[in-house]
Amino acid sequence: MTASDLRQRVRDRSVIIFALVVPLALMFVFNLTSGGAANLTLKPVTVAVSAPAGDDLATAITATLTQVEGIDLTVDEVSADDARSSARSGDAELGVVIPAGFGDAVRAGKEVVVEVTEGEDSGIESDIVLTVVQGVLTQLSAGAVTAAAGAGAGVPDAQLAALAQQAATQAPEITLTQGEAASEQLSSSAALIAGQAGLFLLFTVGFGVLGLVAEREQGTLARLRSMPMRPWLIVTAKGLVSYILGVVATSVLLTLGSMFFDVSFGSPVAVAVLILCAVAAATSLMFIIARVARTAEQASVLQSILALLLGIAGGAFFPLNTTGFLDVVVGLNPIAAFTRGLGITSGGGGLGDIGVPVMLMLGFAVVGLAASRLVPDRGRDL
Repeated sequence: MTASDLRQRVRDRSVIIFALVVPLALMFVFNLTSGGAANLTLKPVTVAVSAPAGDDLATAITATLTQVEGIDLTVDEVSADDARSSARSGDAELGVVIPAGFGDAVRAGKEVVVEVTEGEDSGIESDIVLTVVQGVLTQLSAGAVTAAAGAGAGVPDAQLAALAQQAATQAPEITLTQGEAASEQLSSSAALIAGQAGLFLLFTVGFGVLGLVAEREQGTLARLRSMPMRPWLIVTAKGLVSYILGVVATSVLLTLGSMFFDVSFGSPVAVAVLILCAVAAATSLMFIIARVARTAEQASVLQSILALLLGIAGGAFFPLNTTGFLDVVVGLNPIAAFTRGLGITSGGGGLGDIGVPVMLMLGFAVVGLAASRLVPDRGRDL
């Protein structure tokens, strides 16, 4: 019976469309609309700088700009008028004019203004350069603050210049070291794949179990029950069809999504366990719908509503940031647990690290199966 139903479902084009074609198409569409920000490419930028000759602190600003990493930045050293005109004409995205006597003013603790002219085509690249310039000026302005504080404390004038220069040029005491935290969070592309796979899993498993409602309407279920077999074997066969379809479709979606979007979900064994548990939870929900729905149309509507609710709450379209009691409720969602488990495996976690998501999904499956036997059957008994 299971094999016969599987052959029938595979020949049904709607199964292929809902299980594979539609989710893959949505993955590509959403990746095109939201993936641009994650894959931002910085354009080359030119900065025209006018710095007084022989001023070591002014030269430090120019030298810092030439060492900026992650952006193709060209520094043209020109006169003050040329720096302004280059930015206005579009030959440079930024024009920076450092006034004469800049270094002496900083050492003496006096106020000094650096003029910046933005071009019409300036964008995020120019903002990055401005942030770098502002950071250098902030460090140099520490010299002015030090000189003023020293003068207020009665430090001799002969020592103020040395103190100001030391404060302006001293390296920061705090350094940053880049690392990676096990945040259980997927990248934008990986989250999109996992969310769509989880959402359409709830549609795919319905092709098996919810077939009970259609056969009940058509009268074929009564004929099946009249055959020399136990009634629970019919339900089991439909459940196996749902389970097999769900496992195959979800595995294919994760595999193709990983290939097309160049992401990795980690250990294949751990991912396989997550898929098996997620499909079990989704299938149990279909048994409840089969008991509650009177007609196949009602079953289809209930399936769509629950799939969208659980899919959206599980991050199928966008991540949800919840706290407190709402976070606990959302965490019980099997799609959210599935996505969380994939976040763990993608970060290098194995079987021993996905215990919580697995228990949540298996617990949902057990509760769902128990509820399917307790809720009143609005149609005829299965």
